[in-house]
Amino acid sequence: MRSIIQRATVFMLYQLSILSGIVLLPVAVAMRRVGVTLPLHRVIDRVGDAYERTATDAA
Repeated sequence: MRSIIQRATVFMLYQLSILSGIVLLPVAVAMRRVGVTLPLHRVIDRVGDAYERTATDAA
């Protein structure tokens, strides 16, 4: 039961990180024009890796 809750929580965080990346895309484009980058890809990669580890642990 705990692994199901953990997997669902990590999946929700993964989906929220993708959503935040989509929502912040205009801000990231504007900041890149100024010369500053937002490291959202790092967040999405880390949460995606955590979800994959959780999914393989549950199997």
